Amino acid sequence: MNYIYLPEFNRFIFSVNLFGLQISATWYGFMYALGFLIGYLFLVYWSKTKKITLTYDDIFDLIIYVFLGVVIGGRLGYVIFYNLPYYLENPSKIFAVWEGGMSFHGGLIGVIIAIWIYSSVKRLILFDVLDVISILVPIGLGLGRIGNFINQELYGRVAYNVPWAMIFPTDPQKLPRHPSQIYEFLLEGVCLFTIMWLTKDRKLPVGIRASIFGIGYASFRIIAEFFREPDPQIGYILGFLTMGQILSLIMLIIAIWLFFYFKKQNMKSKIFIYEVQNRSPKKGK
Repeated sequence: MNYIYLPEFNRFIFSVNLFGLQISATWYGFMYALGFLIGYLFLVYWSKTKKITLTYDDIFDLIIYVFLGVVIGGRLGYVIFYNLPYYLENPSKIFAVWEGGMSFHGGLIGVIIAIWIYSSVKRLILFDVLDVISILVPIGLGLGRIGNFINQELYGRVAYNVPWAMIFPTDPQKLPRHPSQIYEFLLEGVCLFTIMWLTKDRKLPVGIRASIFGIGYASFRIIAEFFREPDPQIGYILGFLTMGQILSLIMLIIAIWLFFYFKKQNMKSKIFIYEVQNRSPKKGK
């Protein structure tokens, strides 16, 4: 079978030495930044067109809080969930974010904590804010998976009988594998964004959108992990599950519970602005 042999991509967009200081920009970092920029522009547009009550200052502050939550939570999540023994022996490496190693589930926890603080400062409802950003998060997730593909990391399991199997230059074994980064881009990025976008103009109780996001992401991640090579330092848990699947299963259970909880609460949003359709009374014949 003819497999797809990938060229070795340069993970750096540029790298320059400025006054003895090496300054570099990676494609993965660029994808992260692009995701935040697109999210910011969407929020500004919604504010301008009176779709949400957040002001421009509110939006700028929100992006900062989310960014800090993603970076700090994502890094600590990777340290704790995926490679704790190594970082206990090398604590200085915890802060070496540029060397790679981020966890979505850690980033999620970090974002929830950051938005809890943000909501307290702005006197908003935590899940009302989470509902807003949950529509846009899949954009960043999808772009992040493209960054993973360019870096040729987090590739899939061996797949001899798949015509689109790829051989990654970074794979020491040089075996044909599932392009799991592309699978996750399609599932967590394209499909999840489509689902969340369809909720945008619907008058839903507070917390429902965030719950749908949690259910969707966890479900897609569990599926994608069956095609993705597990982290070598962890391997399989219970013989067939990955750490990503276990964390996603916990997330799925919590998200399903939250969905029914918020559906019962039926709390009205203070952020989303819904158009009121004026219906003229029918004229008698």
